[in-house]
Amino acid sequence: MASKTESRRQDLRNRLIDLGESVIIKKGLAALKARELAAEAGCSVGAIYNVFPDLHHLALAINGRTFKRLGAQVAGAVEPMSDAPACERLVAMGLAYLDFAERNIAAWTALFEIDMAVGNEIPDWYMAALEALFDHIRRPVAELRPDLSAEDVEFLVRGLFSSIHGIVWLGLQKRISAVPHAELSRMITLILSEIGR
Repeated sequence: MASKTESRRQDLRNRLIDLGESVIIKKGLAALKARELAAEAGCSVGAIYNVFPDLHHLALAINGRTFKRLGAQVAGAVEPMSDAPACERLVAMGLAYLDFAERNIAAWTALFEIDMAVGNEIPDWYMAALEALFDHIRRPVAELRPDLSAEDVEFLVRGLFSSIHGIVWLGLQKRISAVPHAELSRMITLILSEIGR
């Protein structure tokens, strides 16, 4: 059984994640500030750093929640389609990704704004959440391309994710090079439908 100190620490951790998530949703990742969070949580700034080493780790915890919700939405899109052709499952995942990004744009954007450069310390649970997302893509890709080595399947999985992410990112950011917002679903469907041809 957790001690009172551990329980208070966990309560503060959860409260900070809730408050930080709310800040990101309303104002974006850059608005995550220790002083404001402490005031909202009713604690000292130092108490935040007793729970998280720094705001980067708090942002990672918030993003962990977002990754789980994203993964659940992608999995939910293909769950009823277990007998559907692999291309149709890929399209469903791509459209679920777009839908999640559109409905959760600030939280989704924060997933990619945080400094996650190769070589930085990245928690195992964070990488596991990313791998779970890739697993959903990996299965239909391996079905469609049994001729590819495991290494090439990985390259294709990451390439497809990068392509769909790029389409969604550019479209939602309304960049000049982007496809018009109304056509995002059509472009995603077209690209993913071509994989098995």
